[in-house]
Amino acid sequence: MDDGRQAKWWSRPATGRPGRDEPESRGGREGDAPSVRPDSPAPTGGAAPADSPARLAAGQKPQEPAPSRPAGPPLHEPDVYSTPPYGGPGPWAPAPPVQRPTPAHGTPVPPQAVPPQAVPLPPQPSPVTPQATPVPSSSSQWLQYDPWGAPGQPLTQVGPPAGTEPGSRKNRRGGAFAGMLLLALVASGIGGGVGAYVERTGGLTTVELPQASHDNGDRAPESVAGIAASALPSVVTLHVSGTAESGTGTGFVLDARGHILTNNHVVAPAGSSGDITVTFSSGETAAAELVGKDSGYDLAVVRVKGVSGLKPLPLGNSDNVRVGDPVVAIGAPFDLSNTVTSGIISAKQRPITAGGEKGDGSDISYVDALQTDAPINPGNSGGPLVDTQAHVIGINSAIRAADSGKGTERGGQSGSIGLGFAIPINQGKRVAEELINTGKATHPVIGVTLDMKFTGDGAKVGEKGPEDGPAVTKGGPAAKAGIRSGDVITEVQGQRVHSGEELIVKIRAHRPGDRLELRLTRGGEERSVTLTLGSASGT
Repeated sequence: MDDGRQAKWWSRPATGRPGRDEPESRGGREGDAPSVRPDSPAPTGGAAPADSPARLAAGQKPQEPAPSRPAGPPLHEPDVYSTPPYGGPGPWAPAPPVQRPTPAHGTPVPPQAVPPQAVPLPPQPSPVTPQATPVPSSSSQWLQYDPWGAPGQPLTQVGPPAGTEPGSRKNRRGGAFAGMLLLALVASGIGGGVGAYVERTGGLTTVELPQASHDNGDRAPESVAGIAASALPSVVTLHVSGTAESGTGTGFVLDARGHILTNNHVVAPAGSSGDITVTFSSGETAAAELVGKDSGYDLAVVRVKGVSGLKPLPLGNSDNVRVGDPVVAIGAPFDLSNTVTSGIISAKQRPITAGGEKGDGSDISYVDALQTDAPINPGNSGGPLVDTQAHVIGINSAIRAADSGKGTERGGQSGSIGLGFAIPINQGKRVAEELINTGKATHPVIGVTLDMKFTGDGAKVGEKGPEDGPAVTKGGPAAKAGIRSGDVITEVQGQRVHSGEELIVKIRAHRPGDRLELRLTRGGEERSVTLTLGSASGT
């Protein structure tokens, strides 16, 4: 202006504020004053408008006319700082020049043409017409920037600010409550899981592995565990020592008087002056004395004194045994007391001979044995072979050793290969009764001397007997039945005989006084004879 004074800026409230780049001549709402009043007085001095051709021709600069003052007092106090307020200019002042901020790095500002300097227009009547609310331009966004607004929100919003809609505060409170409730449920679940884990494992740093709970230990009576639990209290371990050797074996209790049955080769190292010690399954020990023994049957009986509460092991019937029946062997293999193994009956009436270490044949035993695959090792000798009712059906006596090359053995340190042999309990019972009652056992005999070098099939009666005597004992069972020297016996009670050892085994499987039917061959002819077994004292 000519007087150098800066124009005062005024504003009045309006629903839509026009931007600074919009013309002043826009109409406001209905009832607002127009931008230029038609009845405003002309500038003092009657000066022509700034764009008058007369003034421009005279070379003078155009002069801005003084702004029109509205009638009546202003709606707002003057701005003492002479700065425009946020929003659009008032209707009585020209729009200020557009101010563009320097954009941040990487933020493009849409190009816009700078509007020319706004100049007042001559007063013209303009009808007041309703107009739609103008949309703020990009330049007005910076003028309407709210520094207290939420980050990331647009600079200009149409309608109420975000979050101020009716019910929004209530929705936020409900969402916050639901979130807190969900967090509490999750936290309680995690806490319960951690507590359960700590209770099971004993802590977060201590490892405890899961384990089955303790049971009462009961097992079915016919199971291996049930059989072992029933039989073990009646099984003992024998430690024998003599002047030249010692050994270990097994035995089992026969009666409450302290009689124990075992193998002859188990007690043999004690001789006539050795020591025999019995150890029970409970760990108690007691000294034992020899009652009787028989090398031909490989059986012996010892007795312990001063021991009460003995539990005899029931005896079964070996004639009732069938191939394939399950069995359990109990003993002290290699001095490992109370060892239990299981298997089946592999065969019956297996003729075996064992012993013979002395060379004169006095220690050879002949057994019509039960064969089993239950593991039997040195130290099992004399122990019981029991059935599913924990009844004794045999006395473990010998094994077949694969590395010995000597056939069946009673002793030594060879291991089991699944070929074990047990004396049938029917034979053991008879011999044990004789040893307890008389101290000796009797052997059934037919009264002949056999040719043990015969290689043919069957058992051949020899030509001469002991001390060059007759091969057929005079007055003996064979002589009475008509058997002669040179006859070959091929069957006993319908069972085939292939050698002299087998004939002895078959004969000793019976009692003295039993009647037997034999088949023999004489001069190419077969004959059948019947005889009654005699008796001889054992050694």
